[in-house]
Amino acid sequence: MKDIHIAGTGIWYPEDTISNEEIVLSFNSYVDNFNDLNKDKIEDGKIQKLEYSSTEFIEKASGIKTRHVIDKKNILDINKMMPSVVHEDESKMSIHAEVGIKAAKKAMNNAGVTSSDIDAVILGTSHAARNYPSVAIEIQNELGIDGYAYDMLVGCSSTTFAINNAVSDITSGIANTVLVINPEISTPFVNYAKRDIHFIFGDGCVATIVSKNNTSNNSFKVIDRKLITKFSNNIRSDWSYLARAASDEKSYEDLLFYQNGNSVFKEVCPMVAKFINNQLEENNLKSDDIKKFWLHQANARMVNLIVSKVIGSDNFDTSLAPLPIEKFGNLASAGSMFAFNLHNDLKSGEKGLICSFGAGYSVCSIIVEKT
Repeated sequence: MKDIHIAGTGIWYPEDTISNEEIVLSFNSYVDNFNDLNKDKIEDGKIQKLEYSSTEFIEKASGIKTRHVIDKKNILDINKMMPSVVHEDESKMSIHAEVGIKAAKKAMNNAGVTSSDIDAVILGTSHAARNYPSVAIEIQNELGIDGYAYDMLVGCSSTTFAINNAVSDITSGIANTVLVINPEISTPFVNYAKRDIHFIFGDGCVATIVSKNNTSNNSFKVIDRKLITKFSNNIRSDWSYLARAASDEKSYEDLLFYQNGNSVFKEVCPMVAKFINNQLEENNLKSDDIKKFWLHQANARMVNLIVSKVIGSDNFDTSLAPLPIEKFGNLASAGSMFAFNLHNDLKSGEKGLICSFGAGYSVCSIIVEKT
């Protein structure tokens, strides 16, 4: 098999940022308003009194300090508490396509390829813009790429699963170069009125060029891929086209993203650490052979715990496992490749590991080597 490389990457993120202080002020103002309006029901025990958030709570729970978002003003407005967007419509380009193209052009430039070099576009995301037509095909059309394109969803593992598919397509011979795009416009799906969720997500997009025999200065050879899924309801979203026809009633709040954070932490961390250790053993590698761990940016505590379990010590240089979550928040499936894009200063021959984990549960781990 010819060598297959991650030949280049590019990222996009919106200019608007929200600090923890700003999001706490907004949330706590909403809490005051809610508790005041529902004072009698709270006193009668019909509904629970809402509790304040705090910057200390957010940073301890997640490690997040700021997040980039598509619409700061409306997210912080306690009468709105969500970004303002418009419907998907044939008269205009999808927001996923818009940001995907911006990241794609950076990745193409980073890899030294043009549209004529690309044989396929794979778009992976946690939050689909629409059912059809495929946003990947829309991007393919806008960039003037021949070949094929499709969308896929695997929760917060969508980016690495999509890269895996790109490698598989190249290995099979149906493509030589694949553009992988992962737009994560998550903030429209966040319930900013929930204390344990309101601070988590930011918006962003990453694009990756996966190519055969591309040994540019920015390329990393793919050494190994490993995937696993295990069913769990601990991270879930019930929003779909079925909502319109459902005979039982659920509010928007019930249909949006929710998670059992404690269970996710307790179950996913040991699962992922064991998975990575098994992969390293299968490839005759030791943990200290890995110079960077580019992990899914779900939670700083999760990243640090997983790495500590893999290397057998909780005392390690923070540069070993970069944490762009501090600045960008949780970027859903794009997080691991954001970490890769921003912190891939390896020397030739050094190895790193890209790993995502998310709803499902789903895990994908890719070992790469700097060319």
